[in-house]
Amino acid sequence: MSAPRIYLDHAATTPMLPAAREAMADALGRWANPSSPHREGRAARAALEEARARIKAALGWQHELIFTSGATESAAIALTRHAIPRPVFVSAVEHSAVLRSGADATLLPIGADGIVQLAGLPDGAIVAVQHANNETGILQPIERIASDVAEAGGILFVDCAQTAGKLPLPDADLIAVSAHKLSGPPGIGALLVRDIGLLAPLGQGQEKGYRAGTENLPAILGFAAALEGASDGTAPWVGAQAEWRGHLDDMVVRLGGEVIGADSSRIPTIAAYRLPGLSTEAQLIRLDMAGFAVSAGSACSSGSLHASHVLAAMALSEQAAREVIRVSFGRTTTEPEVRAFAKAWAEMARGVSAQAA
Repeated sequence: MSAPRIYLDHAATTPMLPAAREAMADALGRWANPSSPHREGRAARAALEEARARIKAALGWQHELIFTSGATESAAIALTRHAIPRPVFVSAVEHSAVLRSGADATLLPIGADGIVQLAGLPDGAIVAVQHANNETGILQPIERIASDVAEAGGILFVDCAQTAGKLPLPDADLIAVSAHKLSGPPGIGALLVRDIGLLAPLGQGQEKGYRAGTENLPAILGFAAALEGASDGTAPWVGAQAEWRGHLDDMVVRLGGEVIGADSSRIPTIAAYRLPGLSTEAQLIRLDMAGFAVSAGSACSSGSLHASHVLAAMALSEQAAREVIRVSFGRTTTEPEVRAFAKAWAEMARGVSAQAA
């Protein structure tokens, strides 16, 4: 029998918790439109509002929450539906969904360490930064950024798709959350809003007029169940993975590889590794054949022939950027799985060294 495959692409999507699947199944069995006025619709509305409260409590958020189809839609609402017109500035390493949000945005430069540079920020701007980069795991210094944005009278939007349910929420005016990144169902997310007056309503529709379309109650209930598995907003399994990834980082460097963002603070669940002399595509094929599911970075652009805009912003050459893979862990990842990957990567690296000798 072949060995079981090892899934290390949790930053793309992570398996649903059994509790989330059960919550969805139960909701599908008693489904009604939450906007309908009859008894069944009112019961669905009550369940939806209870789930909204549960999600806010699990995240430690005390303000408004608008349900969306995911972080992509949340970003589009946050960056294009301003009650008052404002200039928009986004970091050059934002997720492609933010860069394609439809906002007429100015790119903020990034240092080689992956950290956004805010010099010259105009008054009153909306500033978009990821909490943790989806390709490298680099954590932005949100506390400092929030202070700088507030000093300029601006609005801070933070993409927390990779950190919600793993790390406490940052101090921000607008926050995007995606359920399928935290063991919930796909197709559901939320935009957290400190002051609803920041956004212009549609004038009709669901979510108090801020988002049209029938609410996906089964997915919303699955979302709530998944988040409640993260206790107080900090998942305990994340701490253990910091040690495992640290050992993996050390091995990569020892064998001639490069850890992208090694000197920056990074979320323990994401790592980007460069293996000089072997293309990303070749690495992915070899690892896939060896039983490992990893990626070339964002799942939204892994099939693209273009080099990563994140790595380019960090001043990696195109050649170097085309030798990088992403490894990402989830709550189901085990230490033996990480050790097995380390062994496979080491064998691959030694093969490259032998060919070069």
